Amino acid sequence: MAAKTTLNAKNLESLGAQRLAELLVEISIGSAAHKRRLRMELAGNHGGAEVAREVRKRLASIARARTVINWRKVKALKSDLETQRKTITETVAADDPQEAFELIWQFLALANPIFERSNESSGSVVQSFHQACEDAAAIAASAKIDSNVLAEKVFKAVQDDGYGQYDNLIAAMAPALGKDGLDCLKTLFIEWSKEPKDKPANDKREIIGWGRGSPLYEDEIDSTQRDLTVRIALQEIADAQGDVDDYIAQQPEKTRKMPMIAADIANRLVSAGRAKEAIEVLNEVDATGQATPFEWQLARVETLEALGRREEAQTYRWTCFEQSLHDQHLRAFLKRLPDFDDLEAEEKAFAYAQAFPEVHQALTFFLNWQAPAEAAKLVMRRKAELDGNLYELMPPAAEALAEKHPLAATILLRSMIDFALDSGRSSRYKHAARHLADCASLAPHISDFGDTRPHDIYVAELKRRYGKRHGFWSLVT
Repeated sequence: MAAKTTLNAKNLESLGAQRLAELLVEISIGSAAHKRRLRMELAGNHGGAEVAREVRKRLASIARARTVINWRKVKALKSDLETQRKTITETVAADDPQEAFELIWQFLALANPIFERSNESSGSVVQSFHQACEDAAAIAASAKIDSNVLAEKVFKAVQDDGYGQYDNLIAAMAPALGKDGLDCLKTLFIEWSKEPKDKPANDKREIIGWGRGSPLYEDEIDSTQRDLTVRIALQEIADAQGDVDDYIAQQPEKTRKMPMIAADIANRLVSAGRAKEAIEVLNEVDATGQATPFEWQLARVETLEALGRREEAQTYRWTCFEQSLHDQHLRAFLKRLPDFDDLEAEEKAFAYAQAFPEVHQALTFFLNWQAPAEAAKLVMRRKAELDGNLYELMPPAAEALAEKHPLAATILLRSMIDFALDSGRSSRYKHAARHLADCASLAPHISDFGDTRPHDIYVAELKRRYGKRHGFWSLVT
């Protein structure tokens, strides 16, 4: 009997077409999304043109809407957008690529009106537009859109990239644009950069903020934004054309000595077979008073490898590991060692991490390395140094150690409980109560507490010291 009532396509077929149609109408009552889906399916029976007409109507409706999109409405909006996007790419594009291209561009134009009435911050909606950029590129190639026409469309879109919806458009469109289209796009941006910047009279300039005691004018912000948009676009075009020198030319001389910019340039030079120039760029970096970022370190290692200076690269990898305990440096170092030497080097790395001055950095390393025994050893030895305020680290660390190292997990949990109660952080009492319950569940699995107080004694001590934290104790079960 159960098998016949299971919801699947075969069992539903037995109801017959008329009954299924009645049920679909009944289910769609009160659901605009379900009604739109059914209309789309009906349109599909009449060909791609009818489907395109339904999509166009829906996109126009979304563009006209003025209702504020709060977090409760984001999921429905995302679903609606994805339905339209997939219908364009999977149904309309197969029947009429030209029509599909116009529709996907209409879809992309929804970004500004949507974000203007939305406070959505998760990034899920903008992902639909990033994917639509990829879709538009594929459809443009299929529809054989003229490269100059396509370049003009991309240019106008990037000019109006107020919410980052077109961040990947140039890179996505590069194959469809081809050499002529990319050259045309480059010319459009260069010409735009040379256009005179209108500056209103002082008494008509609009102040939109203040910085360092002086006003920030709207026209100055717009001018700076235009310069930045042009520079980024020309960099992306240079990448698409494989022109390293043009990419470097878009970077102001001063910024080329910044570690991250230098790393980007060096990576491109190495890819172009110009490792000698890459090492010169990296050597010119001004790292005064700051630690070099991981990306710069990685670029230096890759450049040394490209120059054939492998021993120097290995030495630098180990130096970087000693400075940061970054697991990727160690993995790369071990990978290049002869058999069995890597085991000895790993033991040396573990010993070094155990004594590393910053205990939380060491704990993060052992967790990333998936070495729970070493992490537990660190916690047990250096429990007095643990900071229960590090809420991004302590809960996942406790969870990783709970099964095989319950005492170490308990110590991590107690560090968070102690911090919440010591500092009177009422916002964390709920979490602290949960951590205390976790400690209670771990206690039976701990055969020897050593110099750590057993659970019942720890709870008694909490009551003695923090008995008046009623907000916390009301949550303890």
